[in-house]
Amino acid sequence: MYMKVREKKKPKGIENMINKNAPIGVFDSGVGGLTVAREIMRQIPGERIVYFGDTARVPYGSKSKETVTRFSRQIVRFLQSKEVKAIVIACNTASAYALEEIEKEIDIPIIGVVKPGAKVAAEATRNGKVGVIATEGTIGSHIYSRYINEISPEAKVIGKACPLFVPLVEEGLWQDPVTDEIAKRYLTELIDIGIDTLILGCTHYPLIRSTVGRIMGEGVTLVNPAYETARELKELLTEKELLNDEEPELGDNRYQFYVSDAAEKFKTFANSIIKYGILSAKIINIEQY
Repeated sequence: MYMKVREKKKPKGIENMINKNAPIGVFDSGVGGLTVAREIMRQIPGERIVYFGDTARVPYGSKSKETVTRFSRQIVRFLQSKEVKAIVIACNTASAYALEEIEKEIDIPIIGVVKPGAKVAAEATRNGKVGVIATEGTIGSHIYSRYINEISPEAKVIGKACPLFVPLVEEGLWQDPVTDEIAKRYLTELIDIGIDTLILGCTHYPLIRSTVGRIMGEGVTLVNPAYETARELKELLTEKELLNDEEPELGDNRYQFYVSDAAEKFKTFANSIIKYGILSAKIINIEQY
C-alpha cells in the first residue's frame, strides 16, 4: 500500500535526475486513451510506453471531481512504481478534474489532453464558434471554455455532453446505425448554432470521427486532442532533453499494458486500434496504490 502523495514544490533541475530512457506513462478510464498512445507511437517511435486503462471503473465522465482525482492519484502512483519519466493523462475528464492538483504533487512532467486541443481549436475557428463534445464531467468543468477564452476572449464555446458515446465505443459500435442515430441527436444543436470547429473532447471520440465528421459536414473542422497531445509531449521531452536515445526493441517491454479488469476484452479492442501487436494486458489491483 502506497502512502498518500503529499503536495510539494518541485526542485529546480529535477529533469536532470530523470532517466531519459525510462518509459512514458499513459492512462485513461478505459480504451479511449489508446488513441493518444497510438499517436505517441507514431510521432515519437523511439519511446517506450506503460499504459493503464481503468476498465473496472469506466466511465469517469459521470463521476465526481473528488472520485476522479482519487482514481487518478492511484494510477499515478502505479505508473511511478514503473519508474516512468513523464505521464500523459489521456482522459479529458481526469485532465479537467485532476491535472492541476497532481502536477503539484509529483516530480516528473505531466500533461493532459485539454490544453493542446483548446489551443488548436482557438487558432482554427474562423467564425469564433467552437463546439466541444465530451463527457458530462468535462462539459460541466467548463475547462475548454476557460482555455479557449484565454487565447481568444471573443470566442463562443458551446459544450455538448454526449454520455452514450463512451459505452458505444467501448462496445465496438464505431460504425453502426445506433451510433449514427445517437450522434445525430447530440450534434443537431451544434449544427443549428453554426459552429465551424468541433473538439472531440473525449479520447474515445476519435474512434467515431468518421461518423461525427459526416454528420457535421465538410465545413466544420474536427480537432483531435490525441494528435495535438502527442505533439506537445514530443516538444516537452525535447525541451527537457528527455527523449529516449536508446532504440527499444519491439515486444512486451516496449509497450506494456495494464488494466483493472477484463484484460482479454481490452487486448482484443487494443489490437483493433494499435497495429503493433499487443502481446498481453495484465490485470492489477489499482486500489492497492
